[in-house]
Amino acid sequence: MMKNDTIAAIATPPGTGGVAIVRISGPEAEKTLRSAFRRGDKKTEWKSHEFVYGHIVRGGETVDEGMAVLMRAPRSYTREDVAELHCHGGETVTRMTLEAALAAGARPAQPGEFTRRAFENGRVDLAQAEAVMRLIGAQGEAAARQARRQMDGAVSRGVEKARQKLLDMLAEIAACTDFPDEIEEAPTAAKLLDEARTLSGALRAACDPRSARVLETGFNVVIAGRPNVGKSSLLNALLGEERAIVTSEAGTTRDAVRGAMELAGVRVNLTDTAGLREADSEAEKIGVKRAKEAVANADLALVVLDASQPLTEEDRETLAETESVNRWILLNKTDLPAAARLPAADMTISAQTGEGVETLRERLREEAKKAQGGGALLTQARHIDAAQRAAESLDAMCRTLESGTPLDFAAVDATDALRALGEITGEDAAETVVDAVFANFCVGK
Repeated sequence: MMKNDTIAAIATPPGTGGVAIVRISGPEAEKTLRSAFRRGDKKTEWKSHEFVYGHIVRGGETVDEGMAVLMRAPRSYTREDVAELHCHGGETVTRMTLEAALAAGARPAQPGEFTRRAFENGRVDLAQAEAVMRLIGAQGEAAARQARRQMDGAVSRGVEKARQKLLDMLAEIAACTDFPDEIEEAPTAAKLLDEARTLSGALRAACDPRSARVLETGFNVVIAGRPNVGKSSLLNALLGEERAIVTSEAGTTRDAVRGAMELAGVRVNLTDTAGLREADSEAEKIGVKRAKEAVANADLALVVLDASQPLTEEDRETLAETESVNRWILLNKTDLPAAARLPAADMTISAQTGEGVETLRERLREEAKKAQGGGALLTQARHIDAAQRAAESLDAMCRTLESGTPLDFAAVDATDALRALGEITGEDAAETVVDAVFANFCVGK
């Protein structure tokens, strides 16, 4: 990857649309633009950040009519000269527009190369750069809001505050070591011990692994129960569409049937599973096994019972198997005459008539809202790992200070914590870490 090259890529998704954008960045961006675009007004001067109508050309041939803009450094996404060609959004014409830019001297951009240049040119730090792809791939409004906060620097400011505290602690250690006659070690060690404990606790409180997973992939709800209790009907009712096959025959669902909806800004993944029972066929046995695994890994299990029939042995087994997971017991088929001696339930519903379904949806909305966390600062796996390693180094620093070991040894632990936090924003991130971050980007971003 040559940092001084001029690069170009399609910045819009593949497929057919109204408009597509080809982005160009680098020292030759203006030259490339002038070669690949013929202004409609015939002017020779290009003002920065001004859209111009004209025609995209390749080898003297007109490719399309469109718009173009030049954004001179440093007022651009990469802090380099950046140009954009806006053409009609067909796959062929978009490809031809990119070829026009490449024929004019640009080279194809690598995945994430535009954002990497923004990072290397100091426009964003590593955490802010990661937030770009988090925003693009956000599963629900809550994930998009969190990504936006990260892009705006909320994570970076929190990390920098912790790093500054560590730098202050290291400065105290250095002062105590350099001026032993003026600064007493015991009071300094006691003060540092208190500060290290506080900072370690704050870093752990800033981490929310569960919220990170929910924001990244969604809140997982599994519908479980024996065959023919109305699981598939409930899935369809919650989604408002006929996603699962519904018949009077037991065991219709052999494998997981999935759907998703958004509640409280969170993507809620619904899974209708095979009925939990002793299966006869090999296919059904596999379905039951997968159903049990799905229940064990779910954020919430909706255990469905048939309110019109007495509890069966299969019902009792289902209740026993789900006792240790987060579950709600639902009595379904309340539109039919109720059976005697039914167990206590969290809700009664009729998936057939819709009775109670909206109430269930509202309760799921509240549960999803709680699952997205209370605004924890760190909700990305890489950041959480680095912060937890920093907290562990601070814990080691506390043990060093409690043992009465010279303060020089505590400085080693504090430095380790400083480096771990530096990985989040990129100050101390190894090249392999940076490469791994940008390898997940799409071409054109």
